[in-house]
Amino acid sequence: MCSYAAFPVWDSSMHHTSIVMTTTLRVNIKDLDLQFFKELQTQAGDTAQVEIRVESNQHGEGLFTEDQFWQIIEMFDWSQKNREAIIAPAVVALSEMPISAIYLFEDFLSEKLYNIDTKEHAKAYMHQQSDDYFSADDFLYVRCAVVAEGRQYYETIKANPSDLSITIDFEHLLSVAAEAYLRKTGRSFEYTPIYNYESKSNSGKW
Repeated sequence: MCSYAAFPVWDSSMHHTSIVMTTTLRVNIKDLDLQFFKELQTQAGDTAQVEIRVESNQHGEGLFTEDQFWQIIEMFDWSQKNREAIIAPAVVALSEMPISAIYLFEDFLSEKLYNIDTKEHAKAYMHQQSDDYFSADDFLYVRCAVVAEGRQYYETIKANPSDLSITIDFEHLLSVAAEAYLRKTGRSFEYTPIYNYESKSNSGKW
């Protein structure tokens, strides 16, 4: 028997105010079905947002692990010149996993990018610039390249910001989850990950 518990949380704004009302439901996963979500949508409204947390006391099991995240990253085909072709194997592999894995891949990615969004990493980025202009987008894409290079390189740069190189950027990393979701469902990926990975979002490190 499954021992998961899901916690849908919806937020709905009260009429004419900015107050956000939050209701927490504790539901056993075996009771979650299409009818449940249809009724929830009717009651909460189309603009409500739902957050699902999964708890399990089955040791060592998870919906999508950090190791799996890095395994997807390692599928990039760097023998290709076209960046869409580089990420294609990873997109295919991720699209063949459950939808929950696509969301969790995006969460892990946001965490990795957030962790190296620091003042020290930005200093290393600026030291290699030909002028004093700081581009938030370029800094993000350089951080994407750090993650795209794989776990070992990422951990090195995370621990040693001065080793950051701006010679490579890889914006296409940001589209992996979206393309996998589109491939799997035929729909656009509309999801806000746990961490804001835009430059200077990690305010405690700036």
